[in-house]
Amino acid sequence: MATYVPGLYPWPFDGDLSPRNTALIAIDMQVDFCGPDGWLDQRGLDIANTRRAIAPLQRVMAAMRAAGYPVLHTREGHRPDLSDLPENKRWRSRQAGLGIGDEGRLGRVLTRGEPGWEIIPEVAPLPGETVIDKSGKGSFYATDLDQILRSKGIRNLVITGVTTDCCVQSTMRDANDRGYECLLLEDCCGAAEHANHLAQIHMLTLAGGHYGSISTADALIETLAMMEAA
Repeated sequence: MATYVPGLYPWPFDGDLSPRNTALIAIDMQVDFCGPDGWLDQRGLDIANTRRAIAPLQRVMAAMRAAGYPVLHTREGHRPDLSDLPENKRWRSRQAGLGIGDEGRLGRVLTRGEPGWEIIPEVAPLPGETVIDKSGKGSFYATDLDQILRSKGIRNLVITGVTTDCCVQSTMRDANDRGYECLLLEDCCGAAEHANHLAQIHMLTLAGGHYGSISTADALIETLAMMEAA
């Protein structure tokens, strides 16, 4: 029986939704982006704009885990010696004051192994869940994410996390180019400035969902509950 999540368009396009072919990916829900004293917080940005994703994402994670769907996580960060950090990226990050690799309140910013680099406890990975460590904005760049998804038979991706206007949209566009059927949960995402989140969501709605559909946590959870009851 075909099953669809209501949204920008009924998702997935062919109605083939199951734990064998669908996974949730939570992008960069890290202290440096979402936590007190993290990188965004130290730059004077309102982390309520990224933390808006936490409560809806918790509900989605619980529902998808209970139904047997794979849950994956990503972390952006660089090697302690910064050998994988392009000089222009570091320079750009310092224009706001505190840059990648610089010492902050929670250790070196976006540096692997530091407290700010860790995923926030509210949506922490469970034992056995895949964590992808990445040095770029998109989750596929220089990682084994594509290989892991294909080895699991995953073709549908439920995309969540931060920030909507950077790593989230980069991942969604790349996933679309690789043939994945994408669903972005709008309320499970956030940006440093909410206006940027809204603008990016608007851009992703163009052409009726050029890179995939857009929906909400409740719509997905209700669909999963109906599948369970059927």
